[in-house]
Amino acid sequence: MTGRTDPPKRASVLAAIPVLHVESSAAAAEFYCGRLGFRKGFAHRLDEAKPDPCYFGVSRDGVWLHLSSFSGDGVSGGVVHLEVDDVDAVHAELVARGVPIDSGPMDQTWGARELYVKDADRNSIRFVDHRRR
Repeated sequence: MTGRTDPPKRASVLAAIPVLHVESSAAAAEFYCGRLGFRKGFAHRLDEAKPDPCYFGVSRDGVWLHLSSFSGDGVSGGVVHLEVDDVDAVHAELVARGVPIDSGPMDQTWGARELYVKDADRNSIRFVDHRRR
């Protein structure tokens, strides 16, 4: 016997979920759910009688974003890259919902077609279609 031990089991990464900082959970919920088409999945507050601070999750088509108005959870101005199958359809949907478009849809030199919007906290949500490569 050589005293050999088995290597530790390697854990798998199951998902990457961005956390965006927001000032108002109510305003963020209205934007992400009411305008971008996400659905609220959960919300955690220190005091249920107060709207903020709040940590909550929204999802669309199985993709999750977490939004937090807790002071220690990042700073405003983050970026989320969301891969979509049709940027132009997303554009039409957002325009119909009255979402101001920051830029796009535009064809990038690297072959993607992209559309950017910003929330009230200057977080950039980038809808990207790589199928045009």
